[in-house]
Order: sequence, then structure tokens, then C-alpha cells
Amino acid sequence: MALLHTPLHDLCREGGGRMVPFAGWEMPVQFSGLIQEHKAVRERMGMFDISHMGVLRLDGPKPKDALQQLVPTDLHRIGPGEACYTVLLNDRGGIRDDLIVYDRGALDADRGSLVLVINAACADNDTAWIRERMEPAGLTVTDSKADGVLLALQGPQAIPLLERLSGSDLSGLPRFGHRDLTLEGLSQPVFTARTGYTGEDGAELLLSAADGPKFWKQLLEEGVTPCGLGARDTLRLEAAMHLYGQDMDADTTPFEAGLGWLVHLEMPADFVGRQALERAAEVGPSRRLVGLKLQGRAIARHDYPVLHNGERIGIVTSGTWSPTLEEPIALASVPPALAKVGTELSVEIRGKAQPATVVKRPFYRRA
Repeated sequence: MALLHTPLHDLCREGGGRMVPFAGWEMPVQFSGLIQEHKAVRERMGMFDISHMGVLRLDGPKPKDALQQLVPTDLHRIGPGEACYTVLLNDRGGIRDDLIVYDRGALDADRGSLVLVINAACADNDTAWIRERMEPAGLTVTDSKADGVLLALQGPQAIPLLERLSGSDLSGLPRFGHRDLTLEGLSQPVFTARTGYTGEDGAELLLSAADGPKFWKQLLEEGVTPCGLGARDTLRLEAAMHLYGQDMDADTTPFEAGLGWLVHLEMPADFVGRQALERAAEVGPSRRLVGLKLQGRAIARHDYPVLHNGERIGIVTSGTWSPTLEEPIALASVPPALAKVGTELSVEIRGKAQPATVVKRPFYRRA
């Protein structure tokens, strides 16, 4: 099957992007180099083409009530212009995907609107599954991105740049807040959310197919560093942000993934997986997701065995070399009894047990 291309594909190639297959798309893994791109985001700002991700719009009567059937997080805790991170569940309480829900407010007296951003690898299945459950409730489910561009502008200088290009004061736009911005030189207002996947301040912007490449070029002229999937992964792991398919999957409950704070069993709504999560809350998780720091320079990778006293007790879910901390870090799934901060473990790397210590997450937190 031929790989899909985003509207920024040609610009990424022209800009030196090294392209690789990812979730059915051909995407840049790096441009100038992973370390340079990573540090650009931590110290200044970088931009990512994330147009491979799915963006759905739910329009109709009481969209929160309808979507509440699919997620364990109380959606009525957010209002217009706000958003929340949550998960879609299966009947076993396992995570079928993670997503962000944006409340776009009322369309008229009887209808509201939500925007959902979902993972690229799950987009087709999620869309069909959501549509099957939302349309009987009277909601219209549409592809809000269509052939457009989803772009992430991240780093300490990202918001000041957007303020200058839009002539807007964004100091009152909170984390997970969103609004439409009129940006210099673009033909349409741009849906702009103060969200991201790097642990830094910044925004994610949804642009038309015509405005997306134009804005990418404009950001290049402003000196913004183009970044690939490699830096996106090291940045999100330093911030201990989950990657679906590695740190959680359909066999992992939110409690086991360290996302129990997303589960609001106190609300009366009946959602998919609720009974399974109620049972899981009573007995407690059989495993927990922890942060690890390793001694030396050996890097723990996904599925590497985690050991305690020479016995295998868990697995690494994600691991990398941290460019910011200059040491190897990892997320791992281990028994609750060994999840306490300070616990000494080891990771088997190429047949050798490398010492590791359970540490507090996230590994990096911006000032």
C-alpha cells in the first residue's frame, strides 16, 4: 500500500527532512539532527508537521452527553474554549486510543460542537467506531482536517511569536485553552490550541491546505527550526507523556498506565468499560508505569526486560537518551510493590543487566 503524504511533505523533503514510514504516512524523522532539533524546542522554538493525526468534529444536540458514553473523564468539567485529555476504552477497560477533546461551544440554541484530535495509527478505526455511536444520537461526525495541515509550534518563544504574527495578547489563553486566530498573511482564521506533546509551552494549529504550506514557509523565515519524529519522541519522553501502542494499549487500563486521574467514577454517566474499571479500582492494578533512570550510557528500548534481583518482573515501554539531562531514561511497567521512587532495579540490555532506579515523573519539567 502506498504511503500517504501530508500537504507539507514536499516542503519537508526540500528542507532536508529524512523521510520514513510512520502509521501509513511518509513523515520526516529529522532535519538538521535530533539533538539540535530537541534543544531548539527546549531553548527557543521548533515546528512539527503533525498533519498525519486525525481531527474529527462532532456537531449536534448535547455532544458532550453523547461522547461521555465513550470516555471515563467528566466532559462537563470543561466549557467553551477549554479542552481535556482523555482516553477511549473497550469493554475490558483497556485503552483503545488517547485523545484531546476541545469544546467549541454552541452552534445555536440547540446544538454544540466538539473537536477531537486522535492518533494517526488509530484514526480510521476510531472514526468508524465514534461515528457508529454518535450518529444514532443525532450528531454529525466530520473530518475537520480534511486535506489541511495540523502544525505544532513548540518552545518558550512560540507564544510570543504567535502574538506578534496575530497582533493578539495570548497571556489569558491557558494551557489547553483554544481560540481562532487571524494570522498575518493567511486567508482564514486558524484554530489555535495551547496544547502540545513536548513538555514546553506552545500551540497546535489547524490550517487550510492553502494556508498550511504558506505558514510553514513564514515560520522558516522567522527562524523556527523544523523538527521531525525523532525529536518529538525524545521531547515527549522527557516530559513522561504516553505514546499509544507502547506505554498503553488495548490491554492496559488507565490505572495501569498511570492515568487513573482521567477516570471519574464519581460521575453517574455510564461509559464503555465502566464496570471493568470499577472492578479494577476495587482490587488495584497488577502493574504500574514508572520512570527509570539508568546508570551509564546504555539505552533501554521498548520491550526490554526489567529485572529485580536477577528475575524478570516487567518491561520497558519507552526508552531513550535524554538530550536535556544527558542520561538514559525510560518508562517501564512493573509490579506495584516495586513502583516506589528510589527502588533499585535493572534493565537487560544486550544480555547485560544495567542498573536503574525508579524516579519521579516527569523527568523534565519546564521552569
